[in-house]
This record gives sequence, C-alpha cells and structure tokens, in this order.
Amino acid sequence: LWVQYVNYWRDLLHLDLGQSLAFYPQTTLEMILRAAPWTIGLLTVSTFMAFGLGTLFGALMAWPRTSGIALGLSPVFMTLSAIPYYLLGMLFIYVVGMRLRLLPVGAAYSAGTDLHLNWATALDIGRHAILPAASIVLASIGSWGLGMRAMMTTVLGEDFLRMAEANGLHSRTIFLRYALRNALLPQITSLAISLAVVMSGAVLVEVIFGYPGVGNLLFTAIANNDYFVIQGITLFIILSIGVVLLALDLVYPLIDPRIRYRRG
Repeated sequence: LWVQYVNYWRDLLHLDLGQSLAFYPQTTLEMILRAAPWTIGLLTVSTFMAFGLGTLFGALMAWPRTSGIALGLSPVFMTLSAIPYYLLGMLFIYVVGMRLRLLPVGAAYSAGTDLHLNWATALDIGRHAILPAASIVLASIGSWGLGMRAMMTTVLGEDFLRMAEANGLHSRTIFLRYALRNALLPQITSLAISLAVVMSGAVLVEVIFGYPGVGNLLFTAIANNDYFVIQGITLFIILSIGVVLLALDLVYPLIDPRIRYRRG
C-alpha cells in the first residue's frame, strides 16, 4: 500500500491523474480540462450576476429612503431563496423549452456545430446557457439579497453615517460610498467562497440540462465508479478553494483599508 501511495504522489507531481476506467484510454486530466471551461464560464457569470443583483436589491430593501418597489421585492427574494435551483431548472425546461419552445433545453451547443471563435458560435452557446444560468441566478439571488439587507441594517446605525448626513452629503453619495461600501465586505468574502467551489459545478443543473461541465462529469464518474476521475475532480476542487481564498487574503487589504492600518 505504501508503494502505491508513493507512486500516486509521484504521478501527481507530473500531473498524471490516471486513466478513466469508464472511458478508457482517456486520461482524467484531459477529461477535466475539457469540461472545466464550460463549468467555469457558466457558474462564474451566474455567480457574479446573482451577487450583483442580489446585493443591490438587498441594499435598497434596507435603505430607509428607497422606493416601495424595492421593499416589495423582499417576499420575492425570500421565496426564491427557498427554491432549489434544480427545481427551477425543471420548471424552465417544461415552460420555456417544451411549452413555449423559446430556448434549447439540452447540451451546451447545437448538434453538429463546429466550435470556432465567431459570433454565430458564441450566440449559439449563449442561447443554450440561458436556462441553466437563469435557474442558478434566480435560486441564489434571494440569499444574496437577504444577506445584504441584514448587513445594511447593521451599518445604518453607525456614527459615520450620521456624520455624513450632518455634513449635508447627497443621499446617493451616502448610500454608495458609506453604507453600501462598508456593508459589502462580508458579501465579498461569501463571493470568494462561492467562486472557490465553482470547479465542483452545479451538478444537478448540469445533469438536468445535459451541460458538459465538471458537475455532469462528476455525476457520470460516480455512476460508473470511475474512481480516478472522482479523485481528480476532488483534487481540482481543493486546489481551486485554496487558490481563491489565498487571493482573497491578498486582495482584502485593498478592499478594507482598516486592515492595512492595523498591520502598520
């Protein structure tokens, strides 16, 4: 056993993750590298969209001078945060794909399409990604909005906001540069953690829509007892979490100047 363990680490240092048992003679590395761009593209865009929209609407829900429309979004966000993304995905498949026939419901591009760097291929890939991305965004926008509303509520009673109001600053300036910026710091940490697990893929969404990402590859590997592929994907997830959290530690002093002052 110890010889196998040493050999495994020796191969690992040479980026040799073994060959797939279910799709022999393909290697684990080339299968992961082939699936990773689809997952990274889909989940990165979806995560940033959900973060941006949820954070903005959550801040507006807590702001005392906001409109009634933003306040009415609170029950909508609470409802969306309780719905799993795969249920939204199946709903979209039935309503948008099968009943209305507006968008494709499977794969990442049309059958027979040659993948080239042109607008036709980009539009085709974008049309196939709308429904899985929408299910992820709508399912996670509620948690981002509710989290941001809670952080904004804690910031509103701070002394620096009262000082800004006493100095006669514009309401929009107070909202963007004082309230939103300070309440955003925990959200940035959550965003980094969400981006760190992008490599794990939205397994059920990718399986439902037949999207050729890492999540679908992981599901296939588990179903076929493809242990080398499972180990390889797990390794990539661990490495991605470590790299993103390290980047967060390096970038956080640029976001929060108080960290630099405390270190000095």
